[in-house]
Amino acid sequence: MRILLVEDDELLGDGIKNGMTQQGYTVDWLKDGHVAELALLTETFDAVILDLGLPKRSGLEVLKSIRMKGVATPVIILTARESLDDKVLGLDAGADDYVAKPFDLKELYARLRALQRRAAGRAEPLIHYGKITLDPASHSVFLDSKRINISPREFTLLYKLLENAGRVLSREQLSQSLYGWDTEIDSNAVEVHVHNLRKKLGEDLIQTIRGVGYMIDRIV
Repeated sequence: MRILLVEDDELLGDGIKNGMTQQGYTVDWLKDGHVAELALLTETFDAVILDLGLPKRSGLEVLKSIRMKGVATPVIILTARESLDDKVLGLDAGADDYVAKPFDLKELYARLRALQRRAAGRAEPLIHYGKITLDPASHSVFLDSKRINISPREFTLLYKLLENAGRVLSREQLSQSLYGWDTEIDSNAVEVHVHNLRKKLGEDLIQTIRGVGYMIDRIV
């Protein structure tokens, strides 16, 4: 799950990024509203954690602008402002959720998982696909009730494909979900992760659509 963190507080931003990275998230961190808006208009993220009190352009202005331009990426507003009016303004501007500082990272993770469920139109916390069960909360994958050892990036790739079952995802889309700006990417990185998942979960699970990308069939 690739997250854009927009927070100008160095200590808080560093803590959030490090904590989320340890949980297997891919986190890109920006510190002003102007650059954040440009990033949201040109790149793909699974969710945004957006502070309201930003330099150059406020979080509220960024939120209003990206929604007017059709960016539907789920957004959690993160701010020290705790008044009801601020919460209402943020939600009415297009935010999907609201977390007031100080907060526990576990709460933030849970809210991100809830956002992703809603974005995928899924109510069940677990993802079931044939004999496979994926648990986003524990970053676990089970095959026939047996836990399978997979890397954080393999987990993210499988999660992305299962959430989009029946839809072809390009190599670029998958790569953007797996890697942030500060990560060097091997040219065949996505192919290696797909190969590993096939070995662990079945050769027929992930289809290669030549010249387009990869997909997992939708179960009817």
